[in-house]
Amino acid sequence: MNDEAPDIQTAPSGEASPKPDAGREAAPPKKKPGKAAAARAAIAAMEGRIGHKFADTSLLTTAITHVSALKSTRKRGDSYQRLEFLGDRVLGLAVSDMLYRTYPKADEGELSKRLADLVRKESCADVAKLLGLVDDIKLGQVGALASARLRKSVLGDICEAVIGAIFLDGGYAAAAQFVERNWAERMRKLRRPLRDPKTVLQEWAQSKRLPTPVYREIERTGPHHDPQFRVAVDLPGLEPAEGVGGNKRAAEKDAASVMIKREGVGGGGNDG
Repeated sequence: MNDEAPDIQTAPSGEASPKPDAGREAAPPKKKPGKAAAARAAIAAMEGRIGHKFADTSLLTTAITHVSALKSTRKRGDSYQRLEFLGDRVLGLAVSDMLYRTYPKADEGELSKRLADLVRKESCADVAKLLGLVDDIKLGQVGALASARLRKSVLGDICEAVIGAIFLDGGYAAAAQFVERNWAERMRKLRRPLRDPKTVLQEWAQSKRLPTPVYREIERTGPHHDPQFRVAVDLPGLEPAEGVGGNKRAAEKDAASVMIKREGVGGGGNDG
């Protein structure tokens, strides 16, 4: 047995222990993605659906921000409203150009009717829905039910604001490409009649030596701020036809459309 113990080297008191190699320092623990990373991912996903990569993503953020989400309603310019104003004009120009090129034989009246149908809020809302923008809208604390209704009511505005944002970010060419991608098929498959159904029905009645159609309100339901009208149209010798709408004129047009379809009247369908 060896009684000699091995020498143990100890650092003199007061001297610091040697530091580990700086290059071998343990990496800090990975942090979970924060709000900023999630926001960037959401913007990237929207860009993919929209088909435009923004140089200035703040434009897209503004385009989907409702005034209720602002800390101060005095700064309404930070909501989508100004971009909506701009996008509405860009959309009108882009669609007008598409119509002019697509229908070389159409007169000014037909082009105007087609334009009015394609740029109405309902058409814009349909595009926004297809692009999946409903859940991207930034709202304030308005409650679940109010939130769903608000999102639906501003969808068309949001779509126009996005067009305005693309115009500012990438110029007219980029905005026109967006419009053409999302409106070309609609333009060729116009869903609404080019002529007012009330006019079509009246002209048909005159051709049959019938008096002018008479419209009468049957009932009005719903709250004062969101009424629903039910209207009937009468012509001698024919069963009345009923229609509904958010105002009397819309309900009358719906009733006329019902009678036109039922009686097989020409000119009340899609002329496109």
